[in-house]
Amino acid sequence: MIDNKDDYMISQEPYYHRIGKEVERYEAAYSVRMPVMLKGPTGCGKSRFVEYMAWKLQKPLITVACNEDMTASDLVGRFLLDASGTKWQDGPLTTAARIGAICYLDEVVEARQDTTVVIHPLTDHRRQLPLEKKGEQVDAHPDFQIVISYNPGYQSMMKDLKQSTKQRFGAMSFDYPPSEMEMEIVAHETGIDVPTAEKLVQIAQRSRNLKGHGLDEGMSTRLLIYAGQLIAKGISPADACQMALVEPLTDDIDMRDTLEAAVGTFFA
Repeated sequence: MIDNKDDYMISQEPYYHRIGKEVERYEAAYSVRMPVMLKGPTGCGKSRFVEYMAWKLQKPLITVACNEDMTASDLVGRFLLDASGTKWQDGPLTTAARIGAICYLDEVVEARQDTTVVIHPLTDHRRQLPLEKKGEQVDAHPDFQIVISYNPGYQSMMKDLKQSTKQRFGAMSFDYPPSEMEMEIVAHETGIDVPTAEKLVQIAQRSRNLKGHGLDEGMSTRLLIYAGQLIAKGISPADACQMALVEPLTDDIDMRDTLEAAVGTFFA
């Protein structure tokens, strides 16, 4: 049984603020069904971009949040037991290949390398997915495309993509938006006033300057939106920043003091 394509359609336009020519580049990549790799820091808008493009192209989207416990069977499918006996259950990758969806593997480096290799036959001229346990070869629907994302800032020998995987994709780099654009995004997404959004962005920029100097990552646009949402609900800006910006970022006491000082500069 093939899943209903409509179940994976995005009905409303996701809010996405273009930064450069990423929309046109993705459209060109999709037109030739090129697999696409999105690189950039956490919370900078990679997932929102994929949602926006799926909506714009009017294609179904199946998203998989990758993790270290994910197996190949979690992606392609497995046999399950029920009252009537044994039946095959497609995984999200197989479903996407059958119905012609965009399959988005979020933070793909979190998955084990022996799991990610199952995507290889879908990312070259074959566009096939072998289901070895079932003895079936799935030919990808003409509309199928695979998109992966990861954060290069967390690369290590243990968590990186093999070159044999990387070189199957076209790549696009993402970063946090310019300050004025990020301010607009935060204000739009939260409903707070622009001056308050501007202060949140300035705090974030100070934290990003500390990357590699006590912080693995600075405050993401996503965290700024969390802070803005708390402020919009009546939480004081200082308390909202403490909860959404400072506490999630670090457990180091000295670094927290530094971030709290930055918050105090704008929200005494």
